[in-house]
Amino acid sequence: MKTTLKLSSIATAVAIVSVVASCQNKDEKGTTAKKADSTTAVSNSEKIVYVNSDSLLTKYHYFTDLKTKLEAKSKTAQTDLASKEQAFKREVAQYQQQASTLPADQRAATEERLARKQQELQAYTQNAGAAIQNEQAAENEKLYDKVADYLKEYAKKKGYKMVLGYSKGNGTILFADESLDVTSEVIIGLNEAYKK
Repeated sequence: MKTTLKLSSIATAVAIVSVVASCQNKDEKGTTAKKADSTTAVSNSEKIVYVNSDSLLTKYHYFTDLKTKLEAKSKTAQTDLASKEQAFKREVAQYQQQASTLPADQRAATEERLARKQQELQAYTQNAGAAIQNEQAAENEKLYDKVADYLKEYAKKKGYKMVLGYSKGNGTILFADESLDVTSEVIIGLNEAYKK
């Protein structure tokens, strides 16, 4: 009996909430229509423009220099790692050739030393990879800040209210009139600022 009363009170509460919610939705629909009407009154002089991110990255000299620098560091780290791995492999091969002639205690000590070296090599590999990723993340943040700061000043000077980023693989902007594309102008300005 008590459970029936609880269920009926819960059902009543749900019904009341749904009625209130539907009333609010009707009110919101009316205000949404009013909001839409007010946004059409925005003047055409307040422009929204876009920048092609792909072109920006391939033609911005700071980015290309940064990419070259990071690739060189990565290549140096890979070369260093490869030489350490080769040295370790030679040491293991040498031990394997001599293992049958070594006494048991010397074999055990050598195997323990080689296991430690392998762990050190794995730790070195992980640390080197993490260091490169951290540097890359820090440099990407600097790059973003440089572009965002420049675009903020550029938009302010030109009177733009918004500058969007467009990328071919990114589906957020499906179509934009080419007259709104300011990529080449932005690239020129960024490169001039980078030269200074």
